[in-house]
Amino acid sequence: MPAVLVVHGGAWAIPEDLASASVSGVKAAACEGFSVLKKGGSALDAVEAAVRSLEDNDVFNAHGAVLNSEGEVELDAIIMDGKTLGSGAVSSVKNISNPVSLARAVMEKLQTDHMMLTSRGANLFAESIGMATICTEELVSEFERKEWEKHKNYATGIKEDFNAKAHDTVGAVAVDSTGNVACATSTGGIRNKMVGRVGDSPLICGGYADNYSGAVSCTGHGENILKVTLARTIISHMEQKPAAEASELALKYMGDRVHGAGGAIVVTPSGQWAATFTTERMAWAAVENDTLWYGLNPQE
Repeated sequence: MPAVLVVHGGAWAIPEDLASASVSGVKAAACEGFSVLKKGGSALDAVEAAVRSLEDNDVFNAHGAVLNSEGEVELDAIIMDGKTLGSGAVSSVKNISNPVSLARAVMEKLQTDHMMLTSRGANLFAESIGMATICTEELVSEFERKEWEKHKNYATGIKEDFNAKAHDTVGAVAVDSTGNVACATSTGGIRNKMVGRVGDSPLICGGYADNYSGAVSCTGHGENILKVTLARTIISHMEQKPAAEASELALKYMGDRVHGAGGAIVVTPSGQWAATFTTERMAWAAVENDTLWYGLNPQE
């Protein structure tokens, strides 16, 4: 069975001055994740590696995190295993370099059946397992600091024109040689959000993986994605329709029902994949059989 890995760097109106770096970043992340699959690694290992690559690149909104209304960093992430339906998530964490790895630790190392930890609790758990922390300032790019200064006197970022002004989520989906699927998503949220705001990214409506149907990672305005439980809606369509059509139907529904724009990457257990979006652009890349596809425009 062919292994496949797909990544996205966020669906929004990516400006020309970030276009080249965004494409380079998703290409590098896709190759990083696929190298795990090529060595016989699991889909779960691959999506974690790919998202870590995106988190470490300050072109995207993980490092390079947007700031809330108080000028603080609050990071969210999820990872999900399609074989077991197990998932781990963190929200509103600070000074953690790779929240996707902390999310995986929640799934695998907690001595409870908890699926999500938030804020101080997530950071305390990170300390308890010896996960390194970094100075929060290292998570903020110079571009974001300037943008926050420009917009800090506005009302919360929830009211802003999301498509035009915001960085967004990063994510990955994969299927390995045994047919197991997985997804991972990570974000710094939306600029000037209220303190404590959590969107879709760390929830299983922003990402979902099930070996019976496929894996999804969503990107877009979190509140709209939450309203239509986008990832699960896509998965439901994937049980009956091809991957691209399933994504397109769900994104159209979100647009029609709540006037929301966004994007999604999907992969099926048989290796069928798609990258679809209704924003102006989405940085995406996919690797299958050592062939790399990538772009900012719709998949051809």
